[in-house]
Parts: sequence; structure tokens; C-alpha cells
Amino acid sequence: MSIIAGEIVEPYAAALMSLAESKELTERFAEDVRGLINIMTESPELKKFLGNPVIKPEDKKAVVRRMVGEEVDPLMRNFLMLLIDRGRIIFLEQIGKQYLALLRKFNNTVLAEVTSTIELNEDQQNTVRERVKSMTGAAGVELETKIDPSLLGGVIIKIGSQIIDSSLQGQLRRIGISLKAV
Repeated sequence: MSIIAGEIVEPYAAALMSLAESKELTERFAEDVRGLINIMTESPELKKFLGNPVIKPEDKKAVVRRMVGEEVDPLMRNFLMLLIDRGRIIFLEQIGKQYLALLRKFNNTVLAEVTSTIELNEDQQNTVRERVKSMTGAAGVELETKIDPSLLGGVIIKIGSQIIDSSLQGQLRRIGISLKAV
């Protein structure tokens, strides 16, 4: 994230978090934010439309209202309209991700990015959660999973800047390095 984006994103995410806390809507807003991030990720056309400075704010608002309908909390809808009015709607994804980071901090939860060769079942996800909890001392663990068939087997867990590579590919790489050292 650029410095300018950070200067824009952080205050809006903090304001959203403050509003969510005051109205006891932190989890509801998180649900809304995850949905909005998914929509933005899946629709480059929408992202382009919202970021286009030539398109009138009223037109952007009409599209956003249709897009979110009654699915999001009215306060979240108002927040989206504010972002459009201030020409900041293009930062919605980044603001949403920053909000989720603030919420994790608020809930003493960590985000673990898990990459595996196949989809993890519920038991495997719980095992990863417990391992991450014991490593970090966090009260909760939020998993973000990715599939990468090139790993050959095992998983890679990333928590902040810490990476735990228990993939078969990682193990083979470590064996290769240790053999070269001999």
C-alpha cells in the first residue's frame, strides 16, 4: 500500500471500526466488508466503473445501492455513500481489509494464510487453528485458504511475516540445501 493510500485507508477504516464498536456491529460490518471485498475482487468492471472520475457520484451511488440492496447494514450503506461523495470509493477493498485487520486486533485474533495442495476439511482446519493459537497465544484464528497443487503435499502457513513451511516441496528444498552444505 502506498503512503498516500495508507493516509486515506487507515482513517476511514478506523472511523468504520469506531462506528461499529459504538453500535455493537463489529461482526455485522465484518460480514458486510467480506462480501464487498469479494464483489470488488470478482468484478474488475465494477472496480473500473467506481474508480472512473468522469462518472457522476449519483450514478455510482445508484449502482452501489442496487449492488448491496438490503444485504448490508444501513450504516454500512451510508458509509459507502460517504466514500463516493468524497471520491474514496476506489479504496473500498483496502479500507475493508484494514477494517478486518483492526477487528482481528480488537478480538485478539490472528489471520493465518494457509496454502495447501487440496481443500482442507473441517478437522484439518481446526488442527491448523489450534497449532496457530498455541504458537501465537491468540484467542482466535481466522483462516484464509489457497490451493496450490505444486506443493506436492503438506501446507504452508503464513502469520504476518512468519512462515511455517511443512510442505513436501519445502522439505525437499531444505534437504537439498543441507546436502549442498555437506
